[in-house]
Amino acid sequence: MQASEVSRAVAAAKSIASSLDLAADDAIVLHDSNKITLRLLPCDVLARVAPVDQQVSQFEVEVAQRLAESGCPVAALEPRVEPRVCERDGFVVTLWTYYEPVTPQEVSPADYANALEQLHDGMRKLDVPTPHFTDRVEYAQQLLANRERTPALADADRELLSDTLRSMSRAIGERGGAEQLLHGEPHPGNLLTTKNGLLFIDFETCCRGPVEFDLAHAPEEVSEHYPGVDQDLLRECRILVLAIITTWRWDRGDQLPDGRRLGAEWLSQIRAALGRNDLDTHG
Repeated sequence: MQASEVSRAVAAAKSIASSLDLAADDAIVLHDSNKITLRLLPCDVLARVAPVDQQVSQFEVEVAQRLAESGCPVAALEPRVEPRVCERDGFVVTLWTYYEPVTPQEVSPADYANALEQLHDGMRKLDVPTPHFTDRVEYAQQLLANRERTPALADADRELLSDTLRSMSRAIGERGGAEQLLHGEPHPGNLLTTKNGLLFIDFETCCRGPVEFDLAHAPEEVSEHYPGVDQDLLRECRILVLAIITTWRWDRGDQLPDGRRLGAEWLSQIRAALGRNDLDTHG
């Protein structure tokens, strides 16, 4: 968010917390991108704040609540207030349990895989309307087709990304594998290490697809401990996900720190992956 938006977002979160009898005299910004994550003090609540027009907070609250009730490894909503989405000054705010980070340590691939498998088991029991992973592909293609949104992207790179998105999406679809509700982005940034164990956060990104699409967001070693993985499908999902997130980095509105450097680096990784797997994106 822009600096002026951040100050308004913080004020909105503090105001809403106070109206719910949660003392919020101070706020620490924990994460700032298209939405911000705050630790409100002294009530010690985690607040997630997003512009009204860029959020699906009600969906996230409902999914997280149902997963928590079924015992899935997910971060809980703040128990002192009713689970709901609050709106103020052009922002929506959701309130969550704040988990004190444990001593920094590497998450073992086996523990990561076990937590993700538990999450997927719980998600298979949920019947909620969600986008398909191909909707994410289509949005990326729209960005590539709109040169005003992606002005710094060279023509050769634009063609590479578009061809890769199309060919990998088609290859994944032609496999006809089982699909289910997915987290959508279960990368290490969305996995908390807490005294309660590993907990997933950020369910705005839920979609439907094969579990390999989720595994493509995790470190490679994780898939070695996840049962029943289709390695060919996973390979295609990894390239597809890399093409999607690379496209996002070239969006002129992207706010990820160091995003443009990552975008250039990932283009090289896509070329290397296609060459390594002898994949033709023009078929």
